[in-house]
Amino acid sequence: MLRILALIGDKWSILVIGQLRERTLRFGELHRAVRGISQRMLTLTLRHLERDGLLTRTVHPSVPPRVDYALTPLGSTLLESMVGLGDWATTHRQEVNRNRRRYDTTHSPRSQP
Repeated sequence: MLRILALIGDKWSILVIGQLRERTLRFGELHRAVRGISQRMLTLTLRHLERDGLLTRTVHPSVPPRVDYALTPLGSTLLESMVGLGDWATTHRQEVNRNRRRYDTTHSPRSQP
């Protein structure tokens, strides 16, 4: 169970799944859409998501080869939870930031006796 939670809690996995929510994308499209991810990390993330059955990888026989990535039905079910988590984060972002500032102020090295 922890391995599965680690996968879906991974920043890159969440961002890739989010990009695939509406349509199939090619590697280059995903790389441009997921800002900050290296080609190597995107490759590893896609491989892990495919292995877990959350997306499909379709290679089209063309020159150069075209590879498309799409969510599977299992991957689509994960979207429901991700949207809920995203909504929670949006709703409570300011409150969490206030709590962090308050904590940092009261727990800074200068405020300790």
